[in-house]
Amino acid sequence: MFACQRNIFSKNLAQRSFFSFSTSTNSSKTLFDKYKLGDYTLPNRIVMSSMSRCRADYKTAIPNELHVKYYSQRAKAGLILTESSPITNQAQAFHGACGIWNLQQVEGWKKVTEAVHKEGGRIFLQLWHGGRTCRSVVTGEEVIAPSSIKVRSNPREGLPPYETPREMRDEDIKYVTNQYYQAAKKAKLSGFDGIELDGSLGSLVDQFLKDATNHRTDDYGGSIENRCRFTLELMEILADVYGPGKVGIKLSPVGRDQDMYDSNPVELFNHLLKELNDIGIAYVHFVEPNEQVSGPIYYEPGEKQIPNVCKQFRDRFNGTIIANNNLTPETGLQKIRNGEADLVSFGRYFISNPDLVDRIKNNWPLNENWDPDTFYTPGAKGYTDYPCYQPK
Repeated sequence: MFACQRNIFSKNLAQRSFFSFSTSTNSSKTLFDKYKLGDYTLPNRIVMSSMSRCRADYKTAIPNELHVKYYSQRAKAGLILTESSPITNQAQAFHGACGIWNLQQVEGWKKVTEAVHKEGGRIFLQLWHGGRTCRSVVTGEEVIAPSSIKVRSNPREGLPPYETPREMRDEDIKYVTNQYYQAAKKAKLSGFDGIELDGSLGSLVDQFLKDATNHRTDDYGGSIENRCRFTLELMEILADVYGPGKVGIKLSPVGRDQDMYDSNPVELFNHLLKELNDIGIAYVHFVEPNEQVSGPIYYEPGEKQIPNVCKQFRDRFNGTIIANNNLTPETGLQKIRNGEADLVSFGRYFISNPDLVDRIKNNWPLNENWDPDTFYTPGAKGYTDYPCYQPK
């Protein structure tokens, strides 16, 4: 969800050709091959990752002209995935996210999608509910989650402490499921080309999936089949609204953000992917292990459970796999050529390089001087003011 985990790699990567190396398999593939993703043919394999940026008005959560400029600047990506968009006021974990629960927000998003389409781009909206990471001081509403288990890790700087959520009752689950359905319909009304369900990095969906946060004893807890039920019901609803070829999901099987953990992620996600195959969704967006999270980590490092998420689950999913997290254009292409992924998504590179696609294609130096202090602050600074490269 957030963009600020550290990226660790050599600074001279920007000066090297991203197409000069080869592997034993698929060595002819490049980041600029056309690619069939569900119902769409993408012009390249470069995806702008979903990531929070907090530029919406704190009271209304309506997208504004900054969002129009920000997303349209980056429209050359094969696919744009928006920031996580709360499906209702109660779903907000922090101020500044663009909502998708009322018609004023729909009108704001329409301007964004029209601008991206005018530049020839494709854009999916990421639907999100914060669950136990929400705060009543932000929403004015009760915090709910699969189980009454508080986040132990520290919140992002400047945010109030986490609260102990109330365990969702049957009527809460039905109500939230309907909120996802209504949000998907509003996304379609807004002109989005598709939907990504956020099931990663401590979101409500992630909380239902993992046994550290789901201690329920009803049909939505206990067994792996039961813990996957909420996610699969949502995916079926989204596929009904948009068609399965225009729907994907973001997952972090071993992510530790927001104090997340599952004791057997391989078995859990093997089952989930099998069921997602039956629905026929377009893609799964996998977050690779990353331990650079705020606050202490209470569980073993994610990479000890699954060192390479895309490789682990490649053969379990029939659709497209998008690789994400701490990747460079070079390492992302390596994953594609190795057959671990089909597309690669970038976060911070798209923050500081609005012309990222052109820079990679022309082997121009990448701007790695993104400013973490402006990742989540209001205004244009650090959002729409990064310059495009000017070749001599």
